[in-house]
Amino acid sequence: MAESNLDENKTTAVDVSDLVDWENPPTLGDLKQDYESAKVAHDVHTQEVDTWLRVLNGEQTINAKRGRSKLVPKLARKQAEWRYAALSEPFLSTDDLFNTSPQTFEDKEFAVQNGMLLNYQLNCRMDKVVFVDEYIRTAVDEGTVIVRVGWEFEEGKRKVYEDIMEMQMVLDPQTGQPAMDPQTGQPVMQEVKVGQKSKIKTVTIKNQPVLTVCDYNNIIVDPTCDGDLEKASFAIYSFETSLSELKKDGRYKNLDDINFESASVLAEPDHEVNTDDTSFTFKDKARKKVIAREYWGYWDIDDTGEVKSFVATWIGDTLIRMEENPFPDKKIPFVLVQYLPRRKNIYGEPDAALIEDNQKIVGAVTRGIIDIIGRSASGQQGIRKDALDVTNARKFERGDDYKFNANVDPRQAFHMEVYPEIPRSALEVLNMQNNDAEALTGVKAFTQGISGQALGTTATGIRSALDATSKRELGILRRLSNGLNQIGRKVISMNAEFLEDEEIIRITNEDFVAINRNDLGGKYDIKLNISTAEADEQKGSELAFMLQTMGNTMPPAMSQMILADIAKLRKMPDLAKRITEYQPQPDPIAQQKAQLEMALLQAQVQNETAKGQENAVDVQLKTAKTATEKAKARGLESGADLTDLDFVDKESGNKDTREAAASDKKHAQNLENKEFDRQVNLDNRQLDAEINVDNAGIDR
Repeated sequence: MAESNLDENKTTAVDVSDLVDWENPPTLGDLKQDYESAKVAHDVHTQEVDTWLRVLNGEQTINAKRGRSKLVPKLARKQAEWRYAALSEPFLSTDDLFNTSPQTFEDKEFAVQNGMLLNYQLNCRMDKVVFVDEYIRTAVDEGTVIVRVGWEFEEGKRKVYEDIMEMQMVLDPQTGQPAMDPQTGQPVMQEVKVGQKSKIKTVTIKNQPVLTVCDYNNIIVDPTCDGDLEKASFAIYSFETSLSELKKDGRYKNLDDINFESASVLAEPDHEVNTDDTSFTFKDKARKKVIAREYWGYWDIDDTGEVKSFVATWIGDTLIRMEENPFPDKKIPFVLVQYLPRRKNIYGEPDAALIEDNQKIVGAVTRGIIDIIGRSASGQQGIRKDALDVTNARKFERGDDYKFNANVDPRQAFHMEVYPEIPRSALEVLNMQNNDAEALTGVKAFTQGISGQALGTTATGIRSALDATSKRELGILRRLSNGLNQIGRKVISMNAEFLEDEEIIRITNEDFVAINRNDLGGKYDIKLNISTAEADEQKGSELAFMLQTMGNTMPPAMSQMILADIAKLRKMPDLAKRITEYQPQPDPIAQQKAQLEMALLQAQVQNETAKGQENAVDVQLKTAKTATEKAKARGLESGADLTDLDFVDKESGNKDTREAAASDKKHAQNLENKEFDRQVNLDNRQLDAEINVDNAGIDR
């Protein structure tokens, strides 16, 4: 037996060497060993989910006697139906689910580009409605949802048409002769389309991320991860495929070594098929369905003591793929979200796990009530044998008037069977179990609505109940949102690695944007634009009240912003867009009036400026006149001094000497006065010239 295992490992090693050239590659036996070891814990989980689904769908087995009721109420299903819409609507109510915010100023453009691309892919390439619906329903029904994030690439042959171009001379439109280049003297040439030709070209058909909600039966996770998928050493995913699909993919090898004759879907009982009819199989080799297992994990492939992420795929006993993890983050490409978390457990639990006993009790009481009613002879009437003779008995059956025996009391002779009264205690038990189920799940009043006394008798009680329910739902929404956040991060990293050099995406029906793969870097945070209907209604009411309170005191631009936000909260994105882009058109009459008022104001300013300049000129003129008067005064003072001096000279006998000196001084004074008058006249002419220039400017 040992020799047989050794030979098998050698064969496997040879197969591995055909796929990789690693120093220490794992063998197929190593991979299957992980699969078998983890399958024990996986089987325990699948049994739990199977039980929860039977409770959800009302498929419990009832050991009832013949003729008795076997009804199983769908209490868990009623709760789940109300939960689906409450959890999916916050994700589907907004067009752009993901919101990317830059961590630094340099990352702003990167964040914008990644956000637009991610929302476009989710809305247009992956069908957001279908994915979110399956995502929510799986979490609610099974307690855990696992999403595989991959990349889909497909090329194909397409006939494309190319223009046939030729160089031709440009003709002068006036002369009809070839136009000449004035610099070179040569005829001007241009490229002209002369026709089209077709050719077969390899084009990219698909190059996009793909999201797959995994069946709980078909994925096995490392049970030693301590409740954290990030710490898992491996995850094994099984899927249906065929030889044609494997060859078309292009990543798989050793396809000729697969034994398709013995391999089939029915030969793999651990895999849950996607079809209801398991008896149908394709007879041809190309289309025959087989089960492939995809191993994502970590291994010391370089024999250095450090593990690296890799992926391997096998069918039966044949390895068809082994390579290093092609994804940029080098992590297992799965995202796991728990509906109701369990400590140190990787799998969560649904509402059905909480209300299973309540559903059983409701079912038992309901079946008892049905049996009581069903076993009663409703509508039957009994007649005492001696009450009627044969003739009157026939009349009684026909509905005619009849005569009964005088010796018989008719109140005792005739008896009408009626339904028995249902015990009040039975109804109280049903009501108690329904209330207990509502308290466990947080889904309130699914049978009687929000009216009446379902949530209490006071406004405070009703508000408290609604707030508690909303908080319960918000807690679940946060976990589901965190899962979608992780999915978005993986998709963004793949876009930067596998996307075309340039991707054209549609923003609106009229707007298209080119996304360059080199612009998808940077550091940014990813958030989800989600909210509940109750929260949106409350925000919209508060904004409307604010708008009404502020009234005309609020600037028009701020009012426009608030109106746009209200439209978004009311789920009217088109109206919000029109409000945001609205630019009021000015009134032509008002605009003309404003222009006239502006022109008048400018004229008034110019007039006041001119008056100021005129006043300044007057000041300068008065200053000049003052200087002239001061000069004349100095001349008079000099004359008086000379008169006084002449009198003194006459008395002292020095007149002749003084007259001679005075004559010389007078002559010098005359010369000085002439020079002063010349300078004053020159200043006056210059001042008059400046006044004329200023007056000319004022007149203009």
